[in-house]
Amino acid sequence: MDNTQIAKEVIKAIGGLDNVNSVAHCATRLRVMVKDENAIDKDAVENIEKVQGAFFNSGQYQIIFGTGTVNKIYDEVVSLGMPTASKEEQKAEAAKQGNFFKRAIRSFGDVFVPLLPAIVATGLFMGIRGAINNDTILGLFGTTSKAFSASNFYTYTVVLTDTAFAFFPALISWSAFRVFGGNPVIGLVLGLMMVNSSLPNAWNVASGAAKPIYFFGFIPVVGYQNSVLPAFFVGLLGAKLEKKLHKIIPDVLDLLVVPFLTFLIMSILALFVIGPVFHSVENYVLAGTKFLLNLPLGLSGLIIGGLHQVIVVTGVHHIFNLLESQLIAADGKDPFNAIITAAMTAQAGATLAVGVKTKSAKLKALAFPAALSAGLGITEPAIFGVNLRFGKPFIMGLIAGAAGGWLASIFNLAGTGFGITIIPGTLLYLNGQVLKYVIMVLATTALAFVLTYMFGYEEAEEAEEAEKPAAEPAPIATPAKAEAETIVSPLDGETVALNTVNDPVFSSGVMGNGIAIKPSGKTVYSPVDGTIQIAFETGHAYGIKSDNGAEILIHIGIDTVSMDGKGFDQKVKAEQKVKKGDVLGTFDSAAIAAAGLDNTTMVIVTNTADYAEVKPVAEGTVAHGANLLEVK
Repeated sequence: MDNTQIAKEVIKAIGGLDNVNSVAHCATRLRVMVKDENAIDKDAVENIEKVQGAFFNSGQYQIIFGTGTVNKIYDEVVSLGMPTASKEEQKAEAAKQGNFFKRAIRSFGDVFVPLLPAIVATGLFMGIRGAINNDTILGLFGTTSKAFSASNFYTYTVVLTDTAFAFFPALISWSAFRVFGGNPVIGLVLGLMMVNSSLPNAWNVASGAAKPIYFFGFIPVVGYQNSVLPAFFVGLLGAKLEKKLHKIIPDVLDLLVVPFLTFLIMSILALFVIGPVFHSVENYVLAGTKFLLNLPLGLSGLIIGGLHQVIVVTGVHHIFNLLESQLIAADGKDPFNAIITAAMTAQAGATLAVGVKTKSAKLKALAFPAALSAGLGITEPAIFGVNLRFGKPFIMGLIAGAAGGWLASIFNLAGTGFGITIIPGTLLYLNGQVLKYVIMVLATTALAFVLTYMFGYEEAEEAEEAEKPAAEPAPIATPAKAEAETIVSPLDGETVALNTVNDPVFSSGVMGNGIAIKPSGKTVYSPVDGTIQIAFETGHAYGIKSDNGAEILIHIGIDTVSMDGKGFDQKVKAEQKVKKGDVLGTFDSAAIAAAGLDNTTMVIVTNTADYAEVKPVAEGTVAHGANLLEVK
């Protein structure tokens, strides 16, 4: 099937041109804004030649074609009348998708997701301290928990574990200003005002060690060290106010007057209106959450564990970020994390069962990496690529998730942080809970696997027939086998396993095998002698074919195509010959972070099928030019 016919099949499967608002593309996928998701024949899309997968993300229907191919398909669908849009226009349009509730939840997610690294790290430190702070462990070092608690080293661990939450409102206000278009530094300072040491500490007030300050005789004012909602709304309203002031204040006075008025107005609102009102609302939300979690006989785990992945499918699961952050800030522990872990574990087990039972080599190649990705806490490839596609595996996963959530509640499991689950999440349970946690994860996986294997997946006869070769296959030319070679690192940084990156297209391995790097520099170098196949105008991705035949994709950051080239400087063009070590371009990690995106860079051999093995040979810190991947 030629590319024109493929484009026609795509248009037909997504409901026709009348169902399309706009189309754009990035390095690997066609991004389509549709009017009605229900009009899409998703099975038909995934069965189109050259399509490597499809899923919804950020309001877009993303169809994976891979590097090079996606450009050609994009040109074809546009020539057939599909309307185009810039990445920024699509991003703005995606933000409008859904009802008010969905948009509000998406905004919560946009604010809290950039804070997760700090919360995850803090939770890990809490777990490690909990693991060693007992007399049995400390006895090996000739000390006791009482002596340890009085030591300077313990004080250092308190700094590690308490700082993020002591200044949590500042982090939230900073992120909210960034998301809603204000100056993040103004948001940061407003958040710091809410936890200023001149105000009575919220924890001391809660314990009775201090009393609120009363303004005008009836407005109680305290610090907001353990609050989430007040800081979120200060950030939201503050950003809107700042943007409004920029429009009405003359340019000559803008730098002086806008920050002054923003600080003055928002500090008054934060301490006297937003803080007291939303702190009360927050207390009700927290009380309701705790009521649900404290239902007897493990009912909370049964309910949440059974429904969590359904909520993930609807796209409003970011509400849990708010609830979990409240629990951690208030109590220093998160029972939600264990229950959510059970729900995700169950989907991993169901996907694994499909992979084991199917006779389809293509489905095995999708299911096993998706199950591994789910085991590392990223369930989208498992849900959208396998379980929902066949229906019953997803339902079996929900049943097992409910059972696993019930077990987590019965065990009273609670993480010392949130943001990581299943295998990496084990680190949140080192404070005496790890054995129960492992039992819960293994039992949930086993139950999901058995239920799916026995009742959740029956391979259709048509699929089995599709695996059989034709009686007299037409002879085809065998392409020359690519030569073995070593691919060096295109940048400086820390290596990251590809299956752990937060993008299902890359983590599932659908684009090919490789490795990821968390960059420490700003320059991208050629990892081979070869030819530039693709050099995107946005500067976020490069496709190179080595002289030995390896086709390599270097993709800087996750979803950085949405930045439309801001922060990227491309130095090469398509069809240009390059030598190993030549500069391909530069990028600004600070600009990527300011856009709320992840700068993790993927280095993938997209023609992995041409090799017997594509193996990472670097671990930990790597410099550009050092050996990174071996292909043979």
